[in-house]
Amino acid sequence: MTLRPSEFARTMAVESAFSVLAVAKQLKATGKDVIELEIGDSPFPSTAAAKRAGIAAIEADQTHYCPAVGIPEFRAAAAEFVSRQHGIELSAANIVVGPGAKIFELLFCELFLEPGDGVLVFSPHFPTYLPNIGRRGGRAVLSPLRQEHAFRPDLDDVARFLRDDVQPKAIFLNTPHNPTGGVATREDLTGLADLIRGRDIALFSDEPYDQMVWQGKHHSPLAEPGMLDQCVAAYTFSKSYSMSGWRLGYAVTSVELAELLGTLLNTSLSCVPPHVQLAGCAALREDSDERDATMARFRRKVEILVAGLNQIEGIHCLMPGGTFYAFPSVKAICNRLGITSHGLAMFLLEGADDSLGVACLGGECFGEAGQGFLRLSCAEPDDRMQQAVDFILQAVTQTERVEKYLAAHQHFRLPRPF
Repeated sequence: MTLRPSEFARTMAVESAFSVLAVAKQLKATGKDVIELEIGDSPFPSTAAAKRAGIAAIEADQTHYCPAVGIPEFRAAAAEFVSRQHGIELSAANIVVGPGAKIFELLFCELFLEPGDGVLVFSPHFPTYLPNIGRRGGRAVLSPLRQEHAFRPDLDDVARFLRDDVQPKAIFLNTPHNPTGGVATREDLTGLADLIRGRDIALFSDEPYDQMVWQGKHHSPLAEPGMLDQCVAAYTFSKSYSMSGWRLGYAVTSVELAELLGTLLNTSLSCVPPHVQLAGCAALREDSDERDATMARFRRKVEILVAGLNQIEGIHCLMPGGTFYAFPSVKAICNRLGITSHGLAMFLLEGADDSLGVACLGGECFGEAGQGFLRLSCAEPDDRMQQAVDFILQAVTQTERVEKYLAAHQHFRLPRPF
């Protein structure tokens, strides 16, 4: 007898960055030089106090089970940090720890969604949002983010969703935004809060890039009156403290909702290792200067990449308000070459040169609204990013190689101009 997996498992979309990463690693294993701008990982070491505290915790045998919601030391440190950042009053009871921030997408949906509920998602969107909504039988309702609006959320779409959807229940917000780099302003968040306050509408606020804001400052909907009771905000140590492999994040919400999230964690993941949480405590309390210095280095890297991309004919790239991604429009190039934007990304990796490639992502990896764009991270040294820009400049002129690549990859042919 052959077991038949569920339709959900067989059709689930995945985070494309890891798929392209696998191709890049395979090519590198064959000897090809690949400049990796596809993955959203920090190229810098984990911060010093975090590493010291983690090692000390392991040596002190802090390697056993602990409470599902998190150890008291970590929850207190996170509450102090977020309170200070956003001028709100929190306690340890408002904090729930998790293995990174992504898990809270799933737990948020388990916490609030019933089958058929509508969830507004600003798109392009992080690839795992829709699968996690789908796990609960929810319906994603997409609101496009536009380059001409600096990729900020459209509040008219929010009002329309609340008015017209047959079963509106939740909103997914990501600011600073991956992949576009757009940043919601304080006015955007105030307007959003005014629209949903007091209604049975839950807000998931995905904030992993809270320390990577290059224009203005980061604002969280948590700071808006009444939003703590309607919002789950997720944070991670992966970006700000270069701790992606530690798998540490946390959510901030009301005490009542935090207790329910703890129950969901108890029945799924048990707990985050205490030595990892103690490393996080040290990062929050001791590593702010190192974090800020690293953020300044990231900003300079973003500026270098964006400036270089804008020198290429057919590319238009905004300086992102935050994150360490560039999200250039390549519609003119795609139209000229007859190739989709992800096809262009894969051509740069696989087909443009036999010995060198650039790994990045087509915007459609983040939903239909991303078509015609590329996402490039700044996770390589500055000279390698400049090398990537020079490579792209030459690669997009190689029409014969593009046509040869398309002949072998027909699914990347552009069906109609952007």
